[in-house]
Amino acid sequence: METEVMNTVAVQQAVEALGRAFEEFKSANDAREARADVVLEHKVAAIGDDLGQLQARLDRMHMAINRPTISGAVQADVTGPEIREHKTAFYDRFVRRGIETGLGDLEGKALSISTDADGGYSVPRELDQTIERLTKDLSPIRRIANVVQVGSAQYRKLVTVSGLASGWVGEVAGRPVTNSMQFAEVVPPLGEIYANPAATQAMLDDSFFDVETWLAEQIAVEFAVQEGTAFVSGDGANKPKGFLSYTTALTADGARAFGSLQHIVTGVSAGFPASNPSDKLIDLVHALRPVYRDAAAFVMNTNVLAAVRKFKDADGNYLWRPGLGVGQSATLLGYPVIEAQDMPDVAANSLSVAFGNFARGYTITDRSSVRVLRDPYSNKPYVHFYSTKRVGGGVVNSDCIKLLKFSV
Repeated sequence: METEVMNTVAVQQAVEALGRAFEEFKSANDAREARADVVLEHKVAAIGDDLGQLQARLDRMHMAINRPTISGAVQADVTGPEIREHKTAFYDRFVRRGIETGLGDLEGKALSISTDADGGYSVPRELDQTIERLTKDLSPIRRIANVVQVGSAQYRKLVTVSGLASGWVGEVAGRPVTNSMQFAEVVPPLGEIYANPAATQAMLDDSFFDVETWLAEQIAVEFAVQEGTAFVSGDGANKPKGFLSYTTALTADGARAFGSLQHIVTGVSAGFPASNPSDKLIDLVHALRPVYRDAAAFVMNTNVLAAVRKFKDADGNYLWRPGLGVGQSATLLGYPVIEAQDMPDVAANSLSVAFGNFARGYTITDRSSVRVLRDPYSNKPYVHFYSTKRVGGGVVNSDCIKLLKFSV
């Protein structure tokens, strides 16, 4: 109870600080617009940076509070006798001392899967869930995309390209034959992601060293960095194909080639228009069909967001609003804003802003749980833990994601 109260107080203090920073930002930016001043330019930039950091801090606090704990039903799932036995063997015998005897049998009982044919062992289920939660916190695209667990080498999805033909007829008129539905198969590219954290044997021998938390965090951070880049701009060669790697065209839905994304141009190379720049964001929103807009979000990096944060509507209201409610993220034009640092900065012909329903438009496939191979020989005195996981990703509905191109 005391911890919950402390968390609530900390969140409230963060919300109040964010609200004050936003008011300060608006005041400074209004003054900057009224008169050109280098000092005001720097002040607005500095407050904008603080505002972004405060919003990110609040988002992390919300995720930490809402993160499921290992208790109740979850506790029953990960602390059965066989799982506890496997977990103890994994950390105390395999990770700390390199003893593999009997671990394969325990792994099969605990996780219903066998050891990898190329060597290594599946991590205990509790650690695997911890890694998955941390990766979701760190990799922003995982937060909004559709994530599926697959059991085969490739995930295949059928997409309807054209629907059934239909029409109106009289009561006794003949019924002409209608065209059949057409389908296309989508196969998100799959690759193996790896991390190779190292610790000294002295660290592993130290009973006070929390090897479980250390291993989870090391793997999660490395996986998140690689995944974040691949989901945005990966080329699909032994890795996921990022949504920015697909062909784009100006043509609207129904007129483009299957699998290509629609882009909206700013009309200015490497920048927003000088007059009414926010109109391009509104055009981007309305390029997405209403059926997809309910769960849509903007995706851009911090530098682009710093510019967008200054945009106003015709009545002088700021289009970007901080998330001041519990569990609320910052919004732009009423839609959540996801900061993905792998999105490109504004440049000539860059695709620096994305808007779409990523839960329906982009699918991430997780092929297997994390596997660990202990290597105490290659780099003595360090013990490496070569950790792998097969991950795929790709666009499955190209109508669900729209891009803003900074081009004439």
